[in-house]
Amino acid sequence: MNPERYDGRMPYRRCGRWGLKLPAITLGCWHNFGGGDVTINQRRMITAAFDCGITHFDLANNYGPPFGSAEINCGRILRELPRHEILVSTKAGYIMWPGPYGEWGSRKYLLNSLDQSLQRLGLDYVDIFYSHRPDPNTPLDETLGALDTAVRSGKALYAAISSYNTPLTREAMKVVRENNYARPILHQPNYSLLNPWIDRGLKEACREHGLGIIAFCPLYQGLLTDRYLNGVPAGSRATVPNSLLRAGDLRPEVITMIGELNAHARERGQTLAQMALAWVLRDDSVTSALIGASSPEQIRENVTATRNTTFTEEELAKLAAIVRKVDLPESPWPRE
Repeated sequence: MNPERYDGRMPYRRCGRWGLKLPAITLGCWHNFGGGDVTINQRRMITAAFDCGITHFDLANNYGPPFGSAEINCGRILRELPRHEILVSTKAGYIMWPGPYGEWGSRKYLLNSLDQSLQRLGLDYVDIFYSHRPDPNTPLDETLGALDTAVRSGKALYAAISSYNTPLTREAMKVVRENNYARPILHQPNYSLLNPWIDRGLKEACREHGLGIIAFCPLYQGLLTDRYLNGVPAGSRATVPNSLLRAGDLRPEVITMIGELNAHARERGQTLAQMALAWVLRDDSVTSALIGASSPEQIRENVTATRNTTFTEEELAKLAAIVRKVDLPESPWPRE
């Protein structure tokens, strides 16, 4: 472990009004952490992240594949790190097992899922437990009451929500206040330079209610990197069946747009990925940007985005104008 991991290079930001701080960059363990056993690369990525000052590791019950394997593999590695220095989060909401109790937001599903996650992780508690998505068929007070039970039982230190739109976020905070439930401290929305929907209301709602924001897919499934500047390479995410980024999304005009964004990133002395992360972190409404990774080198490169998160008004206007040139596919996650 790097004894200089807290030397000031990694900023730590408060979760809204709460005392808990997250690193500005969080390592997400959705892709590349599944499989039947821990790989050398998985261990190297988590070690590299921790050595860079990344103390927060984000999981969910169904991360893999197969479902649950990311929690098993990451748990084995994270247990080698000092527990009091790291934050481990997990979520429940998407399909995890067959039958009527294996997904969504019922008390039955959420609390059973948390118990199973703790067993897979080999931990007594997680630091943050999320409702991974809102359930249109379960009352909010049931879903949020289950998060409250998780916190009061000591199985989670904090509650959080993910992919709730702005009106539902406001309603959720009203429900927890009226029922004296543990208040969520974080909201995890899809947010990037190519999907800036939270700037149109959700940021304000989170500020009003003291919620921090941790942005997932800040690199738009890899589109905001140098990977697609020259088209679709073999083996990239866009060629994988059921990927959220499809080869058809990479039309010539999209590639041109990415090239223009890349040119501006170079003017800033950053890679496209670094600039995209810096844009997400440009104001303190966003607590952390959640990155995926396939190598330790990728993590180290992305962490340096925190060295310059300042944009002039002219830059922001220029970037917005570049993005507006192209109609991107509708996000699969809730927005205004």
